Amino acid sequence: MPAQSPQSGALPSVVALDQAPAQAPAMLALAGLRVLIIVENLPVPFDRRVWQQANALHEAGATVSVICPKAEGYEARYEFRDGIHIHRHGIYSDAASGLGYLLEYGSALFGQTVLAWKIFLTRGFDVLQVCNPPDLGFIVAIPFKIFGRPYIFDHHDINPELFEAKFGNKGWLWKAVSLVERINFLVADVVISTNQSYRAIALERGRKLPENVFIVRSGPDTARFKAVAANPDLKRGRAHMVAYVGVMGEQEGIDLLLAAAAHIVFKHGRTDIGFCLVGAGSSLAFAMRLCDELGLLDYVHFTGRVSDEALSAVLATADVCVNPDRVTPMNDLSTMNKVLEYMAFGKAQVQFEVKEGRISAGDTSLYAAANDSVDFAEKILELIDDPARREAMGRAGRARFETGLSWNQQKPALVAAYHRAMARVRRWRPAAL
Repeated sequence: MPAQSPQSGALPSVVALDQAPAQAPAMLALAGLRVLIIVENLPVPFDRRVWQQANALHEAGATVSVICPKAEGYEARYEFRDGIHIHRHGIYSDAASGLGYLLEYGSALFGQTVLAWKIFLTRGFDVLQVCNPPDLGFIVAIPFKIFGRPYIFDHHDINPELFEAKFGNKGWLWKAVSLVERINFLVADVVISTNQSYRAIALERGRKLPENVFIVRSGPDTARFKAVAANPDLKRGRAHMVAYVGVMGEQEGIDLLLAAAAHIVFKHGRTDIGFCLVGAGSSLAFAMRLCDELGLLDYVHFTGRVSDEALSAVLATADVCVNPDRVTPMNDLSTMNKVLEYMAFGKAQVQFEVKEGRISAGDTSLYAAANDSVDFAEKILELIDDPARREAMGRAGRARFETGLSWNQQKPALVAAYHRAMARVRRWRPAAL
């Protein structure tokens, strides 16, 4: 059974919770293996988790191909980058309705299927990894399983909970999403889970055997972020800066963060604090309108999507970082990349009381009452007004990241998952781990 998260105080190391492989894989532990990874949600290399996995498998000796959608800045149909073969397909991207989602998933499945067969008949692949959302990877995988190619399901999102968070009901569509999830687990030979909560879902809802489920967290690769000095100009003339980094969607709670900012500025009169929000998403336009309605335009700066260098500068400059994700079944069980990135930069942070957020950050974060923007604001002020405390929390967060959450520590489990998948079909004899 997965370890349960304490409600307060220090936590055991995440490595201990995850029961990571006792020893790292030998160099070139996957030499000769041909891997195909399919992802629909984001293009590669922009999808950090998939890109890190592809590079780790390449470093272990595998020939890696990736299929992903085209997007702005990633329009090339084929690209060979850092030893990885990247194939991109067109996709219908205006999924604002049921018909829109049908067109998106249909166009993605068509593009994935065509490119998968093209790669299979040319470069070839020995194992197929498909990342959700959506949970439709089994449709592409089943024909190749007939040819002895095992299917690894990389479980990024828990879609029944995501559907409930977005639409607030459990009608027939929710039941359909749940059924598709069960089929996907059934077809998968091996499951890669992002945390203990997702592993529990694979074991319980997915009915997978424990030996076929591996935890591979999405910790940032410290090599991706360059050490930079704080840039006082980013504070835009104010003494303190609160930073948010991440997607701006319905469940990310940007409205709660803006309500907290209004409380800080107008109820407490703290005009010495500014807010920098980095990222893009379906709720960005709404958030900017709300910011205007709340009278916060002078205090909140939306950067949109930025380069890694610009992101590093923001995080280096921030006094406090925030994760305002709403407390929902989806967010409660999901590990948020921004939480780990804040820890990697040694920043104290504030978030709502969510299970996996506490498992990741432990006592290096403050936790506000569920979806309470006023309490969230008060917790931010606690840290702003106590620099010694936030510095100590930041150092502890960095140490916690280094001892269990960084990407380098996830590679052994990823390689072990591939060994397990190939051993199940007995088509490939790997070197000893």
